Amino acid sequence: MKSIQLYLHVHQPYRLRHYSIFDSGVNHDYYNDQLEPDDRSNRQVLHKVSQKSYLPTNNRLSELLKKYPEFKLSLSLSGVLLEQLEAWEPEVLDSFKKLIDTGRVEVVGETYHHSLAFFYSRSEFETQVKMHKDIIKRLFGQDPVAFRNTELAYNNDLAAWAARAGYKTVIAEGWHKMLGWRSPNYVYTPVSAPGVRLMMKNYSLSDDIAFRFSNQGWNEYPLTADKFAHWLSEDKDAEVFNLFMDYETFGEHQWEETGVLEFLSHLPEEWLKTRGHKFMTISEAAEKVHPVGEIDCPDTVTWADTERDLSAWLGNAMQRTAIEALYGLEETIIDLNDWTIIEDWRRLQTSDHFYYMCVKWFNDGDIHAYFSPYESPYDAYINFMNVYHDLKARLIERGVLV
Repeated sequence: MKSIQLYLHVHQPYRLRHYSIFDSGVNHDYYNDQLEPDDRSNRQVLHKVSQKSYLPTNNRLSELLKKYPEFKLSLSLSGVLLEQLEAWEPEVLDSFKKLIDTGRVEVVGETYHHSLAFFYSRSEFETQVKMHKDIIKRLFGQDPVAFRNTELAYNNDLAAWAARAGYKTVIAEGWHKMLGWRSPNYVYTPVSAPGVRLMMKNYSLSDDIAFRFSNQGWNEYPLTADKFAHWLSEDKDAEVFNLFMDYETFGEHQWEETGVLEFLSHLPEEWLKTRGHKFMTISEAAEKVHPVGEIDCPDTVTWADTERDLSAWLGNAMQRTAIEALYGLEETIIDLNDWTIIEDWRRLQTSDHFYYMCVKWFNDGDIHAYFSPYESPYDAYINFMNVYHDLKARLIERGVLV
């Protein structure tokens, strides 16, 4: 038996509006969510991505779920994304609900605010995980039993935490420096949590779709569903193929004109025509496929950039200064018990803000620039710190910070 685990992550941050030092201490509106035409408006960005990616992809997935009873997949949706869908794109939210209501789409747990809180505040991390569980239960009626940390950031400590928190499965990047001679195409257990199952992304196969699909200079271009299914079939010893990628791969990062949605539509047919081939959710595969060994991961591995570590968010002094300053306000803000200020602080924890401050070059730098609404990483840092100083000024005004 061989199975494909298709896992798609859906996330949109609350992007900060242009916020100058002259706004600090005067205007506490950090986000441009008005109706005026503005490419940086969170509402406008969400609408564009919904039209290009979420709705057409959900329509394709709905058709596949109806046509192939064996087809299954897993999703994770950040809490901040779900907030925006509820407020501005209820049609998209309903389309996700219809997928999940089939009973063949698993929702994976994560942090509500798509934050790096695990590395800075365990109590804040656990609060955000609980917030995410609550909104998933409210909107979709599921209690996640599989967990992904933000940006697939994983290490032994995370696995141990997941075991204590009651999660049965954790997903992570199948980075070769962690795996060594082993393949990501098997189920493993973390050395720190033998009762947990570890499902590891096959980054080569996943990136063939997510990054290389439309590259006409790629020696495997064009990538068709039958070619891709054949590659997987040729791996005689593999048991699981974990295809993990951003949901926006379909229609946004790879435009519909590239044929990526047609690829998605034909993949189940090509894969399922061979006896013994299956689609399973993350949790189903973790439960049904016996683990073949332990994985020891003392250092943090993520799914971003060439290094596959935290340097995409914490690799330079600007990033570290910004995030450390933000978490330095935690005790004061939580003790204030003002939900408005707490929520502003939590939205600033979203990892995207620090990703925009990355100063890497070459391919990694190009990817960071593609996602960033700023002219430069330095603009991102200045804008963020102007907001931070206003947040701090609000605490001083309330008499809880000197």
